Amino acid sequence: MAENTLTITDNRTGQMYTVPVENGTIRAMSLRQIKTGPDDFGLMTYDPAFMNTASCRSSITYIDGDKGILRYRGYPIEVLAERCTFLEVAYLLLFGELPNQGELKTWVYDITHHTMLHEATKKFMEGFRYDSHPMGMFVSTVAALSSVYPEARDIHDAENRMHQIVRLIGKVPSIAALSYRHNVGFPYVYPDNDLSYTENFMNMLWRMVEPKYVANPVLSRALDILFILHADHEQNCGTNAMRSVGSAQTDPYLSLASAASALAGPLHGGANEEVLKMLDEIGTKDNVPAFIKKVKDGHGKLMGFGHRIYKNYDPRAKIIKWSSEQVFEVTGRNPKLDIALELERIALEDDYFNKRKLYPNVDFYSGIMYQAMGFPPAMFTVLFAIARTVGWLAQWQELVNDPEQKIARPRQIYTGYDQREFIPMEKRAAASVPAR
Repeated sequence: MAENTLTITDNRTGQMYTVPVENGTIRAMSLRQIKTGPDDFGLMTYDPAFMNTASCRSSITYIDGDKGILRYRGYPIEVLAERCTFLEVAYLLLFGELPNQGELKTWVYDITHHTMLHEATKKFMEGFRYDSHPMGMFVSTVAALSSVYPEARDIHDAENRMHQIVRLIGKVPSIAALSYRHNVGFPYVYPDNDLSYTENFMNMLWRMVEPKYVANPVLSRALDILFILHADHEQNCGTNAMRSVGSAQTDPYLSLASAASALAGPLHGGANEEVLKMLDEIGTKDNVPAFIKKVKDGHGKLMGFGHRIYKNYDPRAKIIKWSSEQVFEVTGRNPKLDIALELERIALEDDYFNKRKLYPNVDFYSGIMYQAMGFPPAMFTVLFAIARTVGWLAQWQELVNDPEQKIARPRQIYTGYDQREFIPMEKRAAASVPAR
């Protein structure tokens, strides 16, 4: 239909072109026909950081940043966080539908019986320095699993592919727990198949000499909710890395290690730790107005506010804010919460922040909640990675099954020299290069 097209006039040549519009997009390759002559390569788009480029079709996660909407497979995140377990949501993300009772029982059994790490993997982790960052250990160990399970390279065998997916979901909490125990110098705690996914993770983290670890149900449920909220979030930096590396038909362990590497950056998974640093800097509730003024004067940054996608209140932040109150009834109130609440109150009433659409995001309260539950800040990104493993694998599986996907290979705009004459060594002048 004519109304589903875009007409482009090239003012350089006067030529007109018609390109189809589908789902609010045009294909970048449609622009290649726009040329000034036969030797012209054709137009490309230039989009640093993919600010307005769709790299794939996906039916997994829907976000409307202006309205503050997040849905997994069509289900509002608020409903899933209230009524589902993390492994139910994992099943939904991977298979497209919520499981019935029998499907969930089989799924939980399969995940639970893949939580044990090979002893060689355990020995590998023991080789890290005692003070190694947990995220570095996590990334390296996930990548090392590629050598433990070499059959994972056959990514086109659907049964084999699902076997690796189940393995990864089962093993990432074990890897995370072992990285924590390594840091504090405690012996590795083996998984307990009688416990739920989050209870078992807490068992591997915190069990000492007791014969059976019993998790506080409020804390294990809060962790379940946090995992649900972090399970997927469309084409973020880590997911883009997962898809980009996976497009080379790389196995899921190495692909996931690349995604986790992206998550390790402070602009991605480390933001909640930065919120805690900010709250420590503020110190008390009474200092909030002065801090707000400093930010408005351009002498600081309001961490945990604003988001590339959300131009409204992040729906995940609302859920975490509610869930944190349940946690504090068990752990005692974290004094940072009062500072955070006052910071949010003042910021949301200030036109400076409202005009810039700076609202609390998922990182604003999650760090406070994790700290209250007993997690050191260095573990925050690892917790994020456990949950996001499910989303990464769902996105990877979708990529593998998408006939349109090819190996990722962006174009560039070359800004260097044209062809140059080679200069022999004896005629070269000293180059102006930075001192090393």
